[in-house]
Amino acid sequence: MAGGVRRKSRGSPSPLWGKLHTLWQDKHLILFKTEHTLLVVSVLWILEIGINLWVIQKVAYTEIDWKAYMDEVEGVINGTYDYTELKGDTGPLVYPAGFVYIFTALYYITSRGVNIRLGQYIFAVFYLVTLLLVFRIYNRTKKVPPYVFFFVCCASYRIHSIFVLRLFNDPVAMMLLFAATNLFLDGYWTLGCGVYSLAVSVKMNVLLFAPGLLFCLLWEFGLVRTIPKLSLCAAIQLLLGLPFLLNNPVGYLSRAFDLGRQFMFKWTVNWRFLPEWLFLNRYFHLVLLAAHLLTLLLFALRRWKRPGENIVELLKEPSKRKIPAQGITVDHEPQIVLILFTSNFIGMCFSRSLHYQFYVWYFHTLPYLLWSGGVKKLAHLLRVLILGLIELSWNTYPSTNSSSAALHVCHLIILLCLWLAPPLTEKKEHTTDKENKRH
Repeated sequence: MAGGVRRKSRGSPSPLWGKLHTLWQDKHLILFKTEHTLLVVSVLWILEIGINLWVIQKVAYTEIDWKAYMDEVEGVINGTYDYTELKGDTGPLVYPAGFVYIFTALYYITSRGVNIRLGQYIFAVFYLVTLLLVFRIYNRTKKVPPYVFFFVCCASYRIHSIFVLRLFNDPVAMMLLFAATNLFLDGYWTLGCGVYSLAVSVKMNVLLFAPGLLFCLLWEFGLVRTIPKLSLCAAIQLLLGLPFLLNNPVGYLSRAFDLGRQFMFKWTVNWRFLPEWLFLNRYFHLVLLAAHLLTLLLFALRRWKRPGENIVELLKEPSKRKIPAQGITVDHEPQIVLILFTSNFIGMCFSRSLHYQFYVWYFHTLPYLLWSGGVKKLAHLLRVLILGLIELSWNTYPSTNSSSAALHVCHLIILLCLWLAPPLTEKKEHTTDKENKRH
């Protein structure tokens, strides 16, 4: 009997062995089942460490804006607080105060901007942190099959270039934005709003997420409890910009938050097929702005709010609405992400101009948007093809009529898929069995 017990003990597998055995049996499905997201992204993240080190060591650094950044912050270090007098090789300083503080720190860390290789390693860390934050969002929401994450990291030359070969400020802003998104998912709305405001202070493109964030705040808290969070965002901007506001308030606001800034036609990625006079025309810009605002309004009224609920209901306390809110952070984590990412994507679609470094503004959100669309017949291969065409458009330098047109076609397909998706609160009834397992 004792021998029998020992044989049984030897034959009973450990929990770890059982999990490994299951993974081996399902090895052909690991890249397709969302429950394996954590495993796949962990492997990819580790691979990215090596990839970034290889890129830094083997691919030549290209100077574009880093020296200009250093010249701009050096002016502040030397005591110039008038924004209209701060400039670098590529033009005047056009970023908010948060940029100044972060790149001042980088100025000192990199020996006054001279040690560029150290700066590249720092931006490699920024890249890995950004990827970690992005993967955490995807792992929580379980929207995208794991094989897609290969395209989110390893396959994009342009994104690696923006981070570690160009040292732009755009990645810093997006890293903070994804940190804020994670905080929203965790229910830390006040802290998330603070981090979001820090992201805006680095580069104001993050304001493209603002309409979606406002909708989420109203949905979760109502108007009265939303106001303190918006006040916190404003207070952070005021505090960071105070030294410059005290010196020349008009100069600071007009430079750091210049909504009418004119872009150069030679750098445009998205409007190359237009004649230059139309690209520069102010009426064309107003048409794009009107289309942007109208599309946001349509999504808010028809896709983001609950069916049968008046948009004005969002202003009330959640418990006093006709259809009481059940807590967006508990039951609707994917909705928070989709609203924020869609808000930003709409802004990208109607942007007056997109430059090459702007790709990072929405690159990590594209798979989420594609796999959240309402066209079920949009096969995996077609989605991957769209990602590939977008990547090709952003890697075509200089941009051509065809690359710009292809980018707009891809944007239109994604936008239509998002529009054809059921309203957010109905999606719970349409989730797949895989998603239901998570809930």
